Order: sequence, then C-alpha cells, then structure tokens
Amino acid sequence: MVGFLKKAWAEVVQPLIQRPNRVQVAAICYQGSGADRKVLVITSRETKRWILPKGWPIDGLDANSAAAQEAWEEAGVKPANINPDPIGTYDYEKRMDEGGTVSCETQVYAIEVDHLVDDFPEASERTRKWVSLAEAAELVDEPGLQDILRNF
Repeated sequence: MVGFLKKAWAEVVQPLIQRPNRVQVAAICYQGSGADRKVLVITSRETKRWILPKGWPIDGLDANSAAAQEAWEEAGVKPANINPDPIGTYDYEKRMDEGGTVSCETQVYAIEVDHLVDDFPEASERTRKWVSLAEAAELVDEPGLQDILRNF
C-alpha cells in the first residue's frame, strides 16, 4: 500500500501541484575558435557571482534574438553571428526580487561577438571579462552550464 501511495504521489499528485519550470534565455558570447576561443562572463548585479548574460523571453523576439538583447543590455555585446538554435539547456533556481526562488530552464544560444561597447544599459552594475572555456566552466555555479561550456 505504501508503494502504491508513493507512486500515486510521484506520478499523479505532485505533477498536478508542482509549478512548471520558467524559461530563460542565455548567451554564450564568444570570439575565436579552437584552443584560442574565449567566452565573455559577467557578474550578476546583486551577488557579483560570474554568470552568462541571460534573462526572460521578450515579446516579439525569437529566443535567440532575446538572448542577443540580453547580451547587449548586460554586457555591451555587438553580435557578428547569432546561432538560431540553442546549443543546450540547463536548470537552476533563480532568486526573485520579491523573495523566494523559481525553477528555471535556461536555453543557451551561441553568439559570435563582433565587438564590445563600453556604454551599455547595465555598464555601471556589472563587470565583464574574457576567459577560456575551461575557466568559464570553473567560474559559474550551475553544473549544467559548466557542462555546456566544457562541450562548446
């Protein structure tokens, strides 16, 4: 009987009451190729931990275009090429401004960087730096994102 109740909880009740993951989009902004490839990491606004530019989908934009918009706003990225398909996804718990957390599934898009500008919307709130893929994987906290970076 206990096994039946656990199975009913896991397969019927919990999926009905559990909120679905929210979707975000992120950008792996890169320059170079092969061993010379570098990716751009930025600091989050509040905790100053290293992340990739990311945010919520934007009405009227494809997901890859929304990722490019986030890269512009958060890092001053002017793209040369934007991959239309995600190169991977990862899950994480996002801390919300009003408190609490939400589960997010983040779609990651590769954006080749033409150049960076110094005057961008969040310039005063973030630090940015170019690092190797291996270093980027060490700097970010999310295991799924670490895997994407190592395999990029």
